[in-house]
Amino acid sequence: MPTKVSAAQVKELRAMTGAGPLDCKKALEANDGDLQKAADYLREKGIAKAQKKLGKGRSMNEGIVEIYQHFNGRLGVIVEVNCETDFVANTEQFKKFAKDIAMHISSMSPEYVRREDVPQAVVDAEKAIQMKMEDLDGKPDTIKEKIVTGRLDKWYKEIVLLEQEFLMDDSKTIQQLLEETVISIGESIQVSRFARFELGGYAGNAEDGDEE
Repeated sequence: MPTKVSAAQVKELRAMTGAGPLDCKKALEANDGDLQKAADYLREKGIAKAQKKLGKGRSMNEGIVEIYQHFNGRLGVIVEVNCETDFVANTEQFKKFAKDIAMHISSMSPEYVRREDVPQAVVDAEKAIQMKMEDLDGKPDTIKEKIVTGRLDKWYKEIVLLEQEFLMDDSKTIQQLLEETVISIGESIQVSRFARFELGGYAGNAEDGDEE
């Protein structure tokens, strides 16, 4: 027998997740009425759907080039965000996603869109620096390797856009924000490339990216 859930529980779960009433009811029934477990259940289902939509081979030739300029005119960002159809490209939700990404890039200064974009030579140089850290002296090579791998993961989170915590909600990464937007829009989207310009310098990734 499925757990009986109230309309109030369904309403609360909808407010937490943005999922439809039927999905919320089923999630609550499947998780004995536990709101948090039901929310996690819906998120996992949603991410699975998003991953399918983000599969390779989907054509994303539409989209928008979003431009952000800081109020003092000393910093600007250009970011290309793609989707499958011009209909989605013209929706407010898609435009807001692009604006949020541009604003995030302006503040968080990522250098690459995704981990795979980081040149191997850059990774090797960073790893070599980490391996020479004094606190690793005398440790076995296997332990050193594990510690350095963990430090490289933290380093990627600093320089890779999709792995950074979202400026406006640090409970999620940019990758998670993208997946949530895919679920809501119902169509594949990707951040293809960006450039961040600051007076007296330049930072960014202006190369075409692979599909996400």
